[in-house]
Amino acid sequence: MTIAAALADAAGRLAAVSETPRLDAELLMAHALGVGREALLLGPRHGPAPDAFAALVERRLRHEPIAYITGRRAFWTIELEVTPAVLIPRPDSETLIEAAIDHFGTRAPAHVLDLGTGSGALLLAALAHWPDARGLGVDASAVAVAVARANAIRLGMGERAKIARGDWDAALAGTYDLVLCHPPYIATGEALLADVVRFEPAAALFAGSDGLDDYRRIAPLLRLPAGGVACIEIGATQAEAVSALFAARGFATSIRKDLAGRDRCLVVTAL
Repeated sequence: MTIAAALADAAGRLAAVSETPRLDAELLMAHALGVGREALLLGPRHGPAPDAFAALVERRLRHEPIAYITGRRAFWTIELEVTPAVLIPRPDSETLIEAAIDHFGTRAPAHVLDLGTGSGALLLAALAHWPDARGLGVDASAVAVAVARANAIRLGMGERAKIARGDWDAALAGTYDLVLCHPPYIATGEALLADVVRFEPAAALFAGSDGLDDYRRIAPLLRLPAGGVACIEIGATQAEAVSALFAARGFATSIRKDLAGRDRCLVVTAL
């Protein structure tokens, strides 16, 4: 089967499990060929499809996310290596970086803390934007810490990004100009897509019966200097509840929406 025919066939089959079947097929084909998607789209497609492509499609048909199959995911201005040990970085989370950039304007944070760093996405995106900043990424998972450290080194930020295993309590004992946080916020028992519930780490997803357990822990521990900010990811229906937790601790709060118009980032500043 030619590359073109294999792409068409795969896209048709993947429509049963994906909202973006053609894109999925192209990403898998590019991976099998060892080229970028742009090179695939611009290059000839009359040659034979690589043998590895069929196996990749079968994995996707079992709902395995594209990022875990290819081992890579683009986020903000960087590309990250990802494994099933970490959540897949999503465009929604870029809302936190946008909020931080808007807050600092022409200034730049000197010290960044990323709570629940996972792949290192938020911390490394921030350090890529502010080349003089330094930061700490903290995660409770040893395997996630290994992934984040590898990403920091691969992106040339190994000297500026410290990645450590730990909990919210120890990390928040310090003071940082910018705190980024994507905590678990899914309510236990909430229905999720098969791609998520079957493959992504449960410890990074679920946070008690209402999804608010980690916010309850973070709010009393957070400390911000004058001019500092915390940008915290929330679920689309959690703005009121999470805002109240931080307001009760004497912080000012506002909400920033993602590109789909959903509440996504709680912006926290000192009064």
